[in-house]
Amino acid sequence: RAQFTNFKCKSWDKNFSDIEYCILKAVNRSYKYISIKVNLFKIPVTKIKVNIGLYKRVNGYKPFLYNITLDACKYFLNPRSNPVFSYFYEFIKDISNINHTCPYNHDVIMEKLSIASIDHRMTKILPFPEGDYLVEINVLAYDINRATVKVYATID
Repeated sequence: RAQFTNFKCKSWDKNFSDIEYCILKAVNRSYKYISIKVNLFKIPVTKIKVNIGLYKRVNGYKPFLYNITLDACKYFLNPRSNPVFSYFYEFIKDISNINHTCPYNHDVIMEKLSIASIDHRMTKILPFPEGDYLVEINVLAYDINRATVKVYATID
């Protein structure tokens, strides 16, 4: 069973973008979700890369299985081009407005990613061993890191 343990967001260039909210909400003991809204100030954004790293805690967080970087604009032209990225993208595709190719001329929103969907994907679709995990996402626009999002979860 998966559980969120923390959710952190950091904007590295406040002139380019800023994080309006970055929340982990526990509605009750079994329903938790995360949401984020990023305001873009220099639009349209026509060149975006995404780096996703998966880490497992073993005396600190150590790399685990995946660390990939890809051109998001090219990916959305052909989503089957990267099955590993597709696995991670499937978590958010139905609850975000990050579902088209460049340019991005609007704020970026992901609303209510529930632990239930994480639990299903990480225990049924691609089972992960028990432990503490970190998914770190770096978003680069024009080859400059603009934001980092960290999702911490436990599988027991």
